[in-house]
Amino acid sequence: MNIQAVANNVRISPRKVRLVADAIRNLGVIDAMNLLQSSDKQAGIPLSKTLKSAVANAVNNAKLDSASLYISGIMVNQGQAFKRFRPSTRGRIHPYKKRGSNITIVLTQKVVTGKVIEPKVVKEEKEKEVKKG
Repeated sequence: MNIQAVANNVRISPRKVRLVADAIRNLGVIDAMNLLQSSDKQAGIPLSKTLKSAVANAVNNAKLDSASLYISGIMVNQGQAFKRFRPSTRGRIHPYKKRGSNITIVLTQKVVTGKVIEPKVVKEEKEKEVKKG
């Protein structure tokens, strides 16, 4: 079951947010929260808020255990951009954009097989390999 949370119009450039988002992709929720809290990047704050929201959605709405969740998908798209102008010489102006981001985090529950906890996707791929060989 996929659970998602969305944060729209975050006032940090998508390029800067993607640096941190790539670091937490495919991690467990607890590991990702630890990494975001220890990160020096400012993009860690809205990412951790969105991750907490996704975990709350999973626990309250879908009745899932937060320890068994991992980040199956994280997308950072361009949001609203404010157009601004900088004064230049000879009465001219130079336009620039203050960019924003839209953050989407998708959580999936891990499948427990014996003592090893594996993501559902990995389990399906292993079954295909066993059937082939």
